[in-house]
Formats: sequence, C-alpha cells, structure tokens
Amino acid sequence: YCVEFQLVAITPGCLQSHHSYTHWMQYLREGHTVCVECQYPALDSRSLHCYGDGSGSKKNQLLHWQAVGNPRCKGTWRRIRQLDTCSCPSVHSFLFI
Repeated sequence: YCVEFQLVAITPGCLQSHHSYTHWMQYLREGHTVCVECQYPALDSRSLHCYGDGSGSKKNQLLHWQAVGNPRCKGTWRRIRQLDTCSCPSVHSFLFI
C-alpha cells in the first residue's frame, strides 16, 4: 500500500546535499504532496503496516520524517490518505524503510 503526505516543513539541510544519491532532495518543497510506498522489509508482518506510516495519527497531526543518506534532511508532514493500490508518480515517490 502507499500513503500520501503533504510536506509541512523541510530543513535547509535538504538543499545542501551534493552527493549524486541525494540529488532528489533538492526537489522537496513545503506544501507538495508526496507518495510513500510500504513494502518488505519495512512492512511489519503482524500489523501489516509500515512503522511511521501515520495510521494511528489524528487528523492534521504533524508527523516527523528523515531522509536516508543525509541526516540533515528531515521535516514534518501530514498524512492525507492511504492508497491500497499504489499509483505513485515517479517524481515525489518514496519508500518506507
């Protein structure tokens, strides 16, 4: 499954990474919607949810995220909805890990 989030706040560290594997971070913008896919091994076999997917959060609750590969790139987002059939666009789509 996938979860859509609206990016609320992003640290300046997302724009300051110059490694090729973190180049995607420069496209993150506050207010944009991102799509995050939950798949193995991040999927918990008992609950069938990914840790951090916000499934237990209240409406409009801010949730924290951090990018892999750049510990200075983190922020908050708000869960919009869960999609049982993933149709994430190739841009602004990510994986839970």
